[in-house]
Amino acid sequence: MIKVFIDGSAGTTGLRIRERLSARKDLELIILPEETRKDPAARADALNSAAVSFLCLPDAAAVEAASFVTSPDAVIIDTSTAHRVADDWVYGMPELSGQREKLKAAKRIANPGCHATGFISLVAPLVAAGLLKKDVRLSCFSLTGYSGGGKKMIAEYETPEVNPLYQAPRQYGLGQTHKHLPEMAKLCGLDHAPVFSPIVAPYYAGMEVTVPLTPAETSASVEEIKEVYKAYYQSGLIRFADTSDEGGFLSAGAFAGRDDLEVSVYGNDERILLVSRFDNLGKGASGAAIQNMNIALGFNEAEGLVI
Repeated sequence: MIKVFIDGSAGTTGLRIRERLSARKDLELIILPEETRKDPAARADALNSAAVSFLCLPDAAAVEAASFVTSPDAVIIDTSTAHRVADDWVYGMPELSGQREKLKAAKRIANPGCHATGFISLVAPLVAAGLLKKDVRLSCFSLTGYSGGGKKMIAEYETPEVNPLYQAPRQYGLGQTHKHLPEMAKLCGLDHAPVFSPIVAPYYAGMEVTVPLTPAETSASVEEIKEVYKAYYQSGLIRFADTSDEGGFLSAGAFAGRDDLEVSVYGNDERILLVSRFDNLGKGASGAAIQNMNIALGFNEAEGLVI
């Protein structure tokens, strides 16, 4: 039986991973008693005993936990921001060209950020195809459910005395220093991070990321972009969808509870909208982490996931 450990299983990402993995018969979860859950020695022992460990911790704690690992065979999947642009960690987005083979041999995997997943899924294929230049100046806006803010934000939205301001969408990251920006630029091969407008809205889960394009950013047509996506996304949990069946609307909650992601293209050749939709806790966090674990262990990468 393959042993798996979740360091930080009380948070939203860790809880979703534990929920998904608890249903599997091919894995054994290492679960520390409550009294030793935060004990460094107990955690170090679990991290070195497990074939795969998930770090569902704040950045500094994730760096500390990674330093506990001495076993050369242990695979560490970090869901924090700490290692996403580190050269000695493999970025956990197997749908990117050449990335799946790297993940099969990786011992240190940096799980992507949720907003970053949406942006990269839309932009990276177009940069690779030459339809976007590396020095392009892009913008991006992203709608997310409040579960992406963790337990504290969930409690703020679900309390009976909810702040009236929370009943409407709220933009944040106003200083343009959002923690996902470095990976968004690096993984797409861009010289500049996008102007980024993340928005949290009063629903639990689901994400919709949009990148607008005009002839100032690309000379490609809508149809040319669609053809790139069709060719690029042949395997994995990202797929291209040609049209929406929502009567001219696109719900940010359409993929709530799922672990896959859909990219689509709308508009016309003068004003193009690139859109990705997924669950911020699914392909944006826990689902991606389990997909990466499956690849590292040689399983079907969709094993145990909802697609």
